[in-house]
Amino acid sequence: MSDLEQILEQSRADKAFKDAVRSYTKTGTADHVQIEGFAPAVKVRRVLAHMLSAEPDLQIERVSVRGRSGCSDFVGRIRVYAGDEVYVYDFAWDCRWRAEQEGWTDCFGFPDQIRAAREYDWRCFERWEQVQNTQPALHIL
Repeated sequence: MSDLEQILEQSRADKAFKDAVRSYTKTGTADHVQIEGFAPAVKVRRVLAHMLSAEPDLQIERVSVRGRSGCSDFVGRIRVYAGDEVYVYDFAWDCRWRAEQEGWTDCFGFPDQIRAAREYDWRCFERWEQVQNTQPALHIL
């Protein structure tokens, strides 16, 4: 079983959201996963995996992700809709940071961010921080 399947199995997220995460992983698009602006699908997938792992008790129905993607990082904000509440997190996925933490360097002496991204994948989060208390979700009819 893949890491993502294990994370999904342990999460209390709605079945429809879990299915959406699986779909997003395969196609880069899915209902219940809204991307504001542009973000590489692989980086969004890492955010989804981390969110589900870090917040397994949330009954997630949908998310909205906004981020800025650099060569070695993906920094942004995710809104997590769970029932009548919205949880907001700021995040920073950074394979360069992870490489520095591990003391890994490449043949040129730079942090080996390729190795970090390959070996740690979604676990390169330098920051995962709830930025506000929950708030009521707006229901669009």
